[in-house]
Amino acid sequence: MTYCITPLPLAPFQPFFALDDAALAARGARRMTAGTPNSAPCRVSLIDAAPGESLILLNHAHRTEAASPYRANGPIFVREAAVQSPLVVNALPAILASRLLSLRAYDRDWMMVDAEVAQGEAVKTWLSERLADSSIQTIHIHTARRGCYMAAASRPA
Repeated sequence: MTYCITPLPLAPFQPFFALDDAALAARGARRMTAGTPNSAPCRVSLIDAAPGESLILLNHAHRTEAASPYRANGPIFVREAAVQSPLVVNALPAILASRLLSLRAYDRDWMMVDAEVAQGEAVKTWLSERLADSSIQTIHIHTARRGCYMAAASRPA
């Protein structure tokens, strides 16, 4: 089964880049500087920030369906130099391929119907197999250790 990885859109985050530290704090966000390699994955560009690169750390609601008990939000990084990543088809961006991931499959009613923890090629296999099941609408991908939202996977439109 073909799948695509969907990054978050850049537009909703662009206003944060112009804010000073006090205005960011008032919105529960912070300007950060990436420290070590592979420590700050950008959810818009789908690449890790380089050490020394500036990012915004903010809380993002990635599951907002009021009727679902699986509504969720959490911290994400967005690089200040982010450029919108295109959809990634039948591949894993390096920020996903290099991490242990929690995969959460949802049906059309946004009820979780399956979940797995996997890494590398096993992620690709799991995404393909689950999206071959027509009852699964989308799969949310999180880091397994910290639980942060990374991206979504679905069938191509």
